Amino acid sequence: MLRVGAVVDELGGELHGDADRVIAGILPLHLAGPTHLSFLSHPRYRRDLEHSQAGCVIVPPDMVNIARQRGDCIVAQQPYLYFARLTQLWKRMQRQGTEDDGPRIHPSAVIDPSATIDPSARIGPLCTVGERAVVGADTVLVARVSVGERCVLGSRCLVHPGVVLGADGFGFAQDGAEWVKIEHLGAVRIGNDVEIGANTCIDRGALLDTVIEDGVKLDNLIQIAHNVRIGPHTALAGCVGVAGSADIGARCTIGGGAVVLGHLRIADDVHISAATVVTHSLPKPGQYSGIFPIDDNAAWEKNAATLKQLSRLRDRVRKLESLSPPLSEH
Repeated sequence: MLRVGAVVDELGGELHGDADRVIAGILPLHLAGPTHLSFLSHPRYRRDLEHSQAGCVIVPPDMVNIARQRGDCIVAQQPYLYFARLTQLWKRMQRQGTEDDGPRIHPSAVIDPSATIDPSARIGPLCTVGERAVVGADTVLVARVSVGERCVLGSRCLVHPGVVLGADGFGFAQDGAEWVKIEHLGAVRIGNDVEIGANTCIDRGALLDTVIEDGVKLDNLIQIAHNVRIGPHTALAGCVGVAGSADIGARCTIGGGAVVLGHLRIADDVHISAATVVTHSLPKPGQYSGIFPIDDNAAWEKNAATLKQLSRLRDRVRKLESLSPPLSEH
């Protein structure tokens, strides 16, 4: 339970309504009742706002009049951001008085004696932390996380179950019909405030380290290959694959199921749509998409080759049209 007034005291915003209203939960507009707090993230949900039974709603300034006609509201410049901070506040309130009761390192965790674990870090059940690995302040390994030898996690990271940091990259040299393993001598370096989703794998570098910089957010089931670098505050959605030695800039977003091929460079502020295959470097900021309909392979190859020529063919047609009178004049 939380008073609306306490929410505003903690997070700011302008309250119109009863500061003593008690909130028992947070729910979407169409499901919320009198004891719930909700939010309006986009004007297209205006009808949901008008009909919502929520006890209090977080709204942007341009929706305050509609919200006040409905009932209590908190006005915030960025309601979705306010909602995000509200969820953090709610979780802190739920955990008060419980976090200090249990051990910071679960008895089932296996920690190499040479590893460095900050006293404020939490290591959950069945985690393993390898030789000379480092886990920083307030970082949490939830459960079944594997941190390989010499890998480093910064402060305030959250690593979800099943994550593997520092497995060998996929590197082999061909010797006739056989493959000769390339030993991976680098490590993985994770910055501060990084969140890594369940069952994501980040491979160690072959010679240098694989680097994930501050504030990066990785969803579930992502594969980051050896020697990749991901710049600060970039976010990757589920099932993205990044091949070896790709260099991704700051503040990028990559949609679910997208693939970035190896050794490419992606500029800062690049946004890649879901299921896109990035086959060449992207040196300029912007939104990029490369989704092509499925077909039998022979037809797909012909269509793909033709598609690449469309711009040039269009220019040739325009030039011919400018040289020839319209057909109606013949």
